[in-house]
Amino acid sequence: MRLITESYLEQVARWPTEGRRILAQFDEEAVVVYQAYRPDIGEYAARHGTFGGQFSFARMSWIKPNFLWMMYRSGWGQKENQEVTLAIWLKRAAFDALLREAVYSSYQPEVYPSQEAWAEAVAASEVRLQWDPDHDPSGAKMVRRAIQLGLRGESLARYAREWILAIEDISEFVREQRPHARAPYTHLLTPREEAYPVEDPTVSRRLGISAHMLG
Repeated sequence: MRLITESYLEQVARWPTEGRRILAQFDEEAVVVYQAYRPDIGEYAARHGTFGGQFSFARMSWIKPNFLWMMYRSGWGQKENQEVTLAIWLKRAAFDALLREAVYSSYQPEVYPSQEAWAEAVAASEVRLQWDPDHDPSGAKMVRRAIQLGLRGESLARYAREWILAIEDISEFVREQRPHARAPYTHLLTPREEAYPVEDPTVSRRLGISAHMLG
């Protein structure tokens, strides 16, 4: 498996416990994001290194850089139509561009001067942004927030056509770790993740990530 893993207990000891954080596995070239699909869609993507077949380009598609949020959403790969978990290496420059272009999926008065201004931003962007409560391996809600990004239209097409460097089906890893996803988590392995540095101060402020939170 290409994905780098590490003891959950070792990681959780250094992860921030609150605030809006982008926890992700990344290097200079790529950021790993996760999606879960039914077998025909997920297996096609892993086999071809892109999305096609029964994948719908007419709907918004959400990507999640945080593995445990993906596990919460998919029930560790047990929810219907989310049985195949994909790790997707997305070009880092593309991920940064998505953060710049993303518009909150609901009105945020601290970001937009009016609901009309927010509605105009929504109409002008193909990328949505949500901060949701993060969850521990058992599914318990945490104070820390996790990000997910929704793509549609040309942004979704470019995601599939240009921005993906590799796709790996990690469903077997998910199945192996599922029995360990309960306290005390002694044997649980999860993808190695660190706080992603949002270096553009304008984007960082809009996302609610202040400079002192980037470590």
